[in-house]
Amino acid sequence: MLSRGDWGAKPALDGQQAHKVRRITLHHTAVRAKPARALAQKMRSLQRFSQSDELLADGRRKRPWPDVPYHFYIDVNGQVAEGRNQRFAGDTNTNYDPAGHIGIALEGNFEVDRPTAAQEQALTALLRSLIREHGLTAADVGTHRNFAATACPGRHLEARLPAILKAAAR
Repeated sequence: MLSRGDWGAKPALDGQQAHKVRRITLHHTAVRAKPARALAQKMRSLQRFSQSDELLADGRRKRPWPDVPYHFYIDVNGQVAEGRNQRFAGDTNTNYDPAGHIGIALEGNFEVDRPTAAQEQALTALLRSLIREHGLTAADVGTHRNFAATACPGRHLEARLPAILKAAAR
């Protein structure tokens, strides 16, 4: 796993909300994967976007967040990066409260593309570890779509979720 120190994370800004983990929620980045780009560079870009006032694709303005919105990020090559500290709730541009959720984002647009075998293997291992760490079950793992009106995490990742959860529960 690429730690925050390894990818060159800046300190989180003020305003993080402490939370008690109750579930794990899966997301996709909703943009095409960039396999040649280093994971550290992707994470620094995500943090830069997250901590700034940005205009979103749909015209809404995003206020700065304290840190990257996800606790973990899995790139197209199956590399995992540490995002926001798990002690704090993530952030979202959709209408749900992410408090209590460990957020995991997979790189790619899974409405169009399919998760890679490497991503699925990394996700399975990460879920297995997080389920054990937080005393959860496979039933506590869901998708962004379960909580907000969104296509996230994409139909192709959604379709693979039962097999991934079965493997993670072993």
